[in-house]
Amino acid sequence: MSTKYLAKAGIIGALYAVLTIVLAPISYGMFQCRISEALCVLPCLTSAAVPGLFLGCLAANLITGAPVYDVVFGSLATLLGAWGTLMLSRRNASKYLLPLPTVVCNAVIVGLVLRYAYGVDAPLPLIMLLVGAGEAVACYLLGLPLLRALRDQRFDFMKD
Repeated sequence: MSTKYLAKAGIIGALYAVLTIVLAPISYGMFQCRISEALCVLPCLTSAAVPGLFLGCLAANLITGAPVYDVVFGSLATLLGAWGTLMLSRRNASKYLLPLPTVVCNAVIVGLVLRYAYGVDAPLPLIMLLVGAGEAVACYLLGLPLLRALRDQRFDFMKD
């Protein structure tokens, strides 16, 4: 790994963690809209975003005192979603499919964590639907315009 790769991963991770922590009231719970999840489109520009997003999520969950199950599985959900986005971008998938891995991984995994680790007393499909809705807002309504803006502005330092 190059210094540039590590720096990009670190910057992305720090941005993710700061956004999550600063916006904590809307970043956690059954209906959460983690604005930082908009950054999950960045694997389309650089593979360094995959470890960066994972470490940023891990740091945010640790700093905010999330239970160990949330720290582990919530961070893995972000890692899997970011990796899925990277794989879709390498296959030149439609831009509308790019946020889908993040939405699905978080809806399922975080939904399970909320139900079984936090004991949220609601039907599991409802919990997953609400988490997925919040993810869709962050990833589609914020993430896709972010991706377009970064591509239009030619942020070459972000590209692999």
